[in-house]
Amino acid sequence: MKEENKDMMELPENAFRELKPGEEYEPVLSPRRQYAEVNRWSVTWGILMAMLFSAAAAYLGLKVGQVFEAAIPIAIIAVGVSTAAKRKDALAENVIIQSIGACSGAVVAGAIFTLPAIYILQAKYPELSASFLKIFMASLLGGIIGILFLIPFRKYFVSDMHGRYPFPEATATTQVLVSGAKGGNQAKPLLLAGLVGGLYDFVVATFGWWNENFTTRVVDLGAQLADRAKLVFKVNTGAAVLGLGYIVGLKYAFIICLGSLAVWWLIVPGMALLFPHDVLNAWDPSITTPVGEMSPEAIFRAYGKSIGIGGIAMAGIIGIIKSWGIIKSAVGLAAKEMRGGGDAAKEQLRTRKDISFKIIAIGSLVTILVTFLFFWFGVMEGNLLFALVAIVLVAVIAFLFTTVAANAIAIVGSNPVSGMTLMTLILASVVMVAVGLKGTGGMVAALIMGGVVCTALSMAGSFITDLKIGYWLGTTPKKQETWKFLGTLVSAATVGGVMMLLNETYGFSSGQLAAPQANAMAAVIDPLMNGIGAPWILYGIGAVIAIVLTFCKVPALAFALGMFIPIELNIPLLVGGGLNWYVTTRSKDAQVNKERGEKGNLIASGFIAGGALMGVVSALLRFAGVSFDFEAWWANPLSEVCSLVAYILLMIYFVKATKVSGK
Repeated sequence: MKEENKDMMELPENAFRELKPGEEYEPVLSPRRQYAEVNRWSVTWGILMAMLFSAAAAYLGLKVGQVFEAAIPIAIIAVGVSTAAKRKDALAENVIIQSIGACSGAVVAGAIFTLPAIYILQAKYPELSASFLKIFMASLLGGIIGILFLIPFRKYFVSDMHGRYPFPEATATTQVLVSGAKGGNQAKPLLLAGLVGGLYDFVVATFGWWNENFTTRVVDLGAQLADRAKLVFKVNTGAAVLGLGYIVGLKYAFIICLGSLAVWWLIVPGMALLFPHDVLNAWDPSITTPVGEMSPEAIFRAYGKSIGIGGIAMAGIIGIIKSWGIIKSAVGLAAKEMRGGGDAAKEQLRTRKDISFKIIAIGSLVTILVTFLFFWFGVMEGNLLFALVAIVLVAVIAFLFTTVAANAIAIVGSNPVSGMTLMTLILASVVMVAVGLKGTGGMVAALIMGGVVCTALSMAGSFITDLKIGYWLGTTPKKQETWKFLGTLVSAATVGGVMMLLNETYGFSSGQLAAPQANAMAAVIDPLMNGIGAPWILYGIGAVIAIVLTFCKVPALAFALGMFIPIELNIPLLVGGGLNWYVTTRSKDAQVNKERGEKGNLIASGFIAGGALMGVVSALLRFAGVSFDFEAWWANPLSEVCSLVAYILLMIYFVKATKVSGK
């Protein structure tokens, strides 16, 4: 019986495709049965994972400058401990462990992207200060807002849009959990791919056997084109990113790459051509080099990314307008429940049950009220006007960008939270200066506001992944949603403690802590609070591009993500998408193509899982002081040639591994 249950642990064939009219998705776990989901085992391990990965992610993100997604490593550990303990029917428990534990990555990203900037600016402005309470409250409230604002959109993203979004990270995590539940020979393709992909990425990150990127600078002509024409081609040759591209698929990968090429091959060289001798620094005094003397990468960082941010923001607003019917119905249902009506409670299938809209509405209002009080007394020093303006800004921006974060994760598996937070900081700074809050007080206020929004958006992106995993496997959304709050509380307390400890031990202004995102935020916030403007022209260009694309029926968010994310991380998506197309079309037998495609999903998931897990190991080694100096080797063009050879061999392995026995 036990073996029979294991054999039944298989994702349905319609898990990743659009449903036909009248067709329904039946998850792995029957909606008509009850399973052990929330119990002492799953909650305890979930809390342990949240604490462990919050501390690890905070340390590594700040000390090493490397932030990792926790969902996949936690899923692997959950499968491992349940197997070791011989837990019966542990799949539902493992989903809850992963869901609680994954709060760590979301809360950490929200906190370390913004709040360390307070300590960084403290070196210049000694009167600045941040307490554990401020860090903890900003992280906790932001996480809760992200959860509450996302829940009304769960059905839309995970069910209504079934098969339309690839959900790369959710796919990989789901495959890990299912393979763990199946055990034995059934898990071998994923485990083998995880081993290959993990070791491949590990030797690059740790030992530097070959370069992580291949660029056109490898030949003299390419170097000259990069130097003179500002034209460069780059591709990250990692296994995890290749697997990501396979799951994203050719359609979205192509659109994302078009956005990337529009910035890197049109806007970047165009700016160098138009402003060869001009120093464009009206919004950033740190820029002192004429555009024509900058490298393509520097032009992208200074100008191109801002166009991408404007595009993402406008695409998000357009998405809100398009989804207005969904928003209105959710609000209407909540209002109906508040009046004692509604029939949501009568829904019998547990897989369709969310936290009551009444609770969501009341919880959202209470959370916003508590946030307002926190701003009023804890941040704005009793100034009612500043607190009112701050809470309106935070609530509106968090609500608008929540769906953007979820959409981005659903499409490409990457949350552009740093770009959206940067936009938030700029808007918050401009508005707060306009109402009279300037200088160091304004810096702290804007960064705390940014911390709340950043955590909310990071949580929304992370949570939609958890909910999609639960949808595919058949767990109860209500239970995932309820226990997510506990994970957020634990993670917020942990990251606050770790940040205070790191500041006491190293000091954020000492240079011993990388904190790249926080340093960028500090560099932006300082001039803004001292009366210097923002790159509104660049944001406007991005916004116009998003509007034009929408009129042309092109997915604006996917294109804008391509403009924001560096080219070396976009091209592999196209390569992976191309592999997907090749694997699923090279046979005249449709059934063979289908089986190869499914096996490709397993291998791609293994690449992502192996890369994620070994990335953590590599970062831990670096943190422990175990590092190898390969900078001189990577400066040699031969290291890039080696990376291209290794990449081709990896693709050959991928194609060969998708072969179906006897076909």
